[in-house]
Amino acid sequence: MRFIKRLLIGLVILIGAGLAAMYVADPILTTRLVRLPFGGGSGPEETVSGGPAAVLPVAAPGARSIAAAALDAAVEYGAQTGSQALIVYHDGAIQLEHYYPGYDASTRTPTQSMHKSVLALVVGIAIRDGFIHSVDDPAARYLPEWAGDARAKITLRDLLHQASGLDFPTVGFNPVGGFFELMLGGDIAPIAIGQPAVEAPGTRFDYNSINPEVLGLVLERATGRRYASYLSDALWKRIGASDAAVVLDSAEKGVPRFFCCLNATARSWLQVGLLHIHAGQWNGEQVVPADWIRDIQTPSAAYPNYGYLTWLGKQYEAQRYYNHKTRTSVRQSAPFAAPDLVYFDGFGGQRVYAVPSLGLVIVRTGALATDWDEARLPNLVIGGISTRAP
Repeated sequence: MRFIKRLLIGLVILIGAGLAAMYVADPILTTRLVRLPFGGGSGPEETVSGGPAAVLPVAAPGARSIAAAALDAAVEYGAQTGSQALIVYHDGAIQLEHYYPGYDASTRTPTQSMHKSVLALVVGIAIRDGFIHSVDDPAARYLPEWAGDARAKITLRDLLHQASGLDFPTVGFNPVGGFFELMLGGDIAPIAIGQPAVEAPGTRFDYNSINPEVLGLVLERATGRRYASYLSDALWKRIGASDAAVVLDSAEKGVPRFFCCLNATARSWLQVGLLHIHAGQWNGEQVVPADWIRDIQTPSAAYPNYGYLTWLGKQYEAQRYYNHKTRTSVRQSAPFAAPDLVYFDGFGGQRVYAVPSLGLVIVRTGALATDWDEARLPNLVIGGISTRAP
């Protein structure tokens, strides 16, 4: 007992000393790590102002274009996976808009990495607006920090394809490792810009958070504007989305976490998804260039199931792994029922599925579902389209 007591006291002293050292190095990170088990946040929020609310047609219960049994099964799967909201749009109207107990249309969900796919849209708008010359620009054109080394060869296209060859931190339990610094730290720009090149660009697909973080920094430097403001004017207001928020590393640095943490309503996510089935148009206005939507939905040379920061359903994978450093993966029980399906992936089942050939968009937000089945929800709904009553 005396040995165990001394061991415990020693552990407490070591942990305390470690936390003290961490606090000196990054007091914001240390404070957030301590608060994390008690619901502490990852940073202050900056508002993305929306515009006048968009009015979307809603199908009457007796005139839905998807079989009721399929929609009921989708709602049940949502309940099993701890969902907050489930919306299905098809045939020019909302066929289902369901909120689970405790949530409603005003709920803004932290939807993890779905932000990446929004960032891809905004980069295309910035190219059209002339702030960025080309998707094949070297990132070093906007990041002089990279001009003198191997990273000078990395293009914006490489970053969008998650094939830059940059090193990146991945999920781990070391509280002072790069993963926690990126997710919770108070000064994340140096972490992103400071990653070395470890492979030639364009050779390997490695899904990670460094590539979109760098792209976001490029976007702010190129436009000379706060990201939340440019996102609002370039996209959010133009599709009539409601106010959203991006999460910053700290009030002092004010750098968004571009790789995650765009907190928005389920309806807003639906409106973003509609751009993918309408070739970038909203009410007849070309919000995102049509050729950019096409490029987003085109597989990269490095990986057939990924376009520009957006997942594709081109080839069936029973188990989809994110990168070569982690065993984190998503199970897929069957091939997608539509080969042109594209989707936004937020960790734990935050999803926007879009199928241009069917005019279909599905939104699911909610709790982190560690047993998420990638094919279950879209295939249920698509099956309901083919079997609906005339």
